[in-house]
Amino acid sequence: MIKIAGIVLIVLGILALVYQGFTYTETKQDAQIGSLKIQHNETESVPLPPIVGGVCVVAGVAALFIGSRNNN
Repeated sequence: MIKIAGIVLIVLGILALVYQGFTYTETKQDAQIGSLKIQHNETESVPLPPIVGGVCVVAGVAALFIGSRNNN
């Protein structure tokens, strides 16, 4: 189980280093009059610092190392 968690952490860390964040779009309703709706889309960006990806990769490697030591 620890090995799987280590692999997941490594993959997430590499993705965080490559993409350095993510964006999402949120639909907000401005007004509604009867069946008429006025909406707009708002795009938000969430940056991820490179240290987050690095910490995930290091934690994943450590988990793989600990998982392999426990099996021996």
